[in-house]
Amino acid sequence: MAQPVLISPNAESKRPFLTEQRRSRITAYTFISPFFILFSIFGLYPIFFTIYLSFFKWDAMGPMKFVGMKNYHLITTDPTFWISFTNTLIMGVMGTVPQIILALLLAVLLQSGMTRFKKTFRILFFMPNITSIVAVTLVFSTLFGNNGMINWMLNGLGFESMAFNSGWWGVKIAISTMVMWRWTGYNAIIFLSGLQSIPTDLYEAANIDGANRRQQLLFITLPLLKPFIVFVTLISTIGALQLFTEPYVFLGQSGTGSTRQEGVTMVTYLYSEAFRNGFFGTAAATAVMLFLVTIIFSVLNMLISNRMGGSTGGKKA
Repeated sequence: MAQPVLISPNAESKRPFLTEQRRSRITAYTFISPFFILFSIFGLYPIFFTIYLSFFKWDAMGPMKFVGMKNYHLITTDPTFWISFTNTLIMGVMGTVPQIILALLLAVLLQSGMTRFKKTFRILFFMPNITSIVAVTLVFSTLFGNNGMINWMLNGLGFESMAFNSGWWGVKIAISTMVMWRWTGYNAIIFLSGLQSIPTDLYEAANIDGANRRQQLLFITLPLLKPFIVFVTLISTIGALQLFTEPYVFLGQSGTGSTRQEGVTMVTYLYSEAFRNGFFGTAAATAVMLFLVTIIFSVLNMLISNRMGGSTGGKKA
């Protein structure tokens, strides 16, 4: 009589390590791994090294010397740092607020049926964003020069010439105008995409109810564009805090020095500390301070976004 074959209870449960599901996961992570590797090398590592460097004294040549919080004490007691901080905020407001208003108006005009050649205007409004910043700054330096076209227009209107390249407010007006001219079209395209996402049925119903264009703008367009407005405000604010090329090229070398402080920003101050003075520790501390300021403005933007979006904060009706 044949003996029954005994099968180990673990024989059926034993499965290969590389199952089909695991192979799919490994393949997926392999395809997306280049992004995380590059982001770790060029994104995370510079951030953590900058924070680490802010506690050291280093001239990029000799050994690093630990100094603790001394670098933060040096920049917070430096009047030029606070001037750069003030200039950054002032030029940020002067360049951001009119920029958002003009971008919204341009987007509404492009979306409306009254504007002809829509595609051509969309391309023209976006052109400043893809133009070289250095080239734009050089052109505006000529326009805002002492004998430039802007002062010629002011004189023609009966006003006195303004020192756009040396005056305290003149420099800020010139730089803010450059920033506004460069980014208005870009933000208008973002607003235009938001306008195109609004259902036309709402406007048709409003027309039937007798609402005019102003009422439609106030009670339909603006409320539904709130997420786009918050997003544009956030990226414009972050861009204003990182302002560098326009003041550096417009004012030249003195834009980051101590002799002319009317146009120095936090980034030009950082650049001057690192590459002109050789104080990479204080430059790193300035970068950390700028990073914290950016986080504060981002958090404020998120709070405003939640409030504008009607967040209930978890409360039950």
